Amino acid sequence: MTDDVLPQDVLMRLVWDCRTIAVVGLSSNPARPSYRVAAYMQQQGKVVIPVNPHETTVLGQPAYPSLSAVPGSIDLVNVFRRSEEAGAIVDEAIRIKAKAVWLQEDVVDEAAAMRARQAGLEVVMDRCWLKEHRRCVSENCPDMRP
Repeated sequence: MTDDVLPQDVLMRLVWDCRTIAVVGLSSNPARPSYRVAAYMQQQGKVVIPVNPHETTVLGQPAYPSLSAVPGSIDLVNVFRRSEEAGAIVDEAIRIKAKAVWLQEDVVDEAAAMRARQAGLEVVMDRCWLKEHRRCVSENCPDMRP
């Protein structure tokens, strides 16, 4: 199933129910989209785990060099990397048994998405988590949870 036909209830369930979110490519630079989206996630009560080998701390949280280095379980892997890097990240998300992967706007890898779905992960591709959350709030989505 391509993301443009992803059922709205699945999309909203991921936005609302995923509490622990590893953000791959999260930068400590407040001007970067990854920082703005992750800061917004924190404001919504999400546990944001920075994954970036070039960072030590982002948004007050320790940064990890890879998904495999993150202790504990991860609900959602949010990918802020180029499309050509997404496949390896998705494969790592499968290995660590994440529940879902979310490839941000302009990040598309159909083959990686298929592998993730075959492994039982939910997949969102080429969409912004922040925009989807705001859209749901503005539309007063029925599945909204405080």
